[in-house]
Amino acid sequence: LFPCRRKGAMMDNRFATALVIACVLSLISTIYMAASIGTDFWYEYHTLSPAENVSEAGRSIWEEFFSKEADEKTYTDALFRCNGTVGLWRRCITVPKNSHWYSPPENDMTTNCISFSLSDQFMEKYIEPGNHNSGTDLNRTYLWRLQFLLPFVSIGLMCFGALIGLCACACRSLYPAIATGVLHFLAGLCTLGLVGCYVAGIELLHKKLPLPDDVRGEFGWSFCLACVSAPLQFMAAALFIWAARTNRKEFTLLKAYRVA
Repeated sequence: LFPCRRKGAMMDNRFATALVIACVLSLISTIYMAASIGTDFWYEYHTLSPAENVSEAGRSIWEEFFSKEADEKTYTDALFRCNGTVGLWRRCITVPKNSHWYSPPENDMTTNCISFSLSDQFMEKYIEPGNHNSGTDLNRTYLWRLQFLLPFVSIGLMCFGALIGLCACACRSLYPAIATGVLHFLAGLCTLGLVGCYVAGIELLHKKLPLPDDVRGEFGWSFCLACVSAPLQFMAAALFIWAARTNRKEFTLLKAYRVA
């Protein structure tokens, strides 16, 4: 029996290590996901000279950007021309701190943001952005809604999985870790779906509203955090499921050996 006990102890250490690594990966992915949701750098636009927006035409663009009646085309044009950034909850542009006519257009710029309201998140997108009579663009409408809902579903699944993991620790059993792994796998699928929906939505928008020649667009670091979060969730799910299933199999074999 002593060799069996020694072997079982080694297995317990191996399972414990896998669970610790899985928990660390789950924690990191949750932090990354929360940070990506709360920041505004999913997509960034870079213009050659934002200081040119001090002109009368430039001021009218960013004043319309902050208007409550601003439609998709209006605020997208402002994003193009004013070094804009877009997040899941807010859109931001870079404007001069002092826009008076007597103020020189120096590099004294500031970033101002406006939040998407809940109604904005579920608002219909139109075939021709800004033209309400052009009909509803169903693809972009549902992509926009999914990119708003999926990150919260992902975080909710991971939190629920963590709760099940705490219950497993209290019961001193690895069996519930399978459910934790499955929930993390589903969370990874939601995060992957979020990334796909966002990329598809941006590509479809730029087909409707092409970037001007002097404007460059690129995905920002908030988007990269979401991209990194998905594989971390999958790795955590694999470790949870592997530890639970392998421990159950070894426990069954050990029990059969003792009975024999």
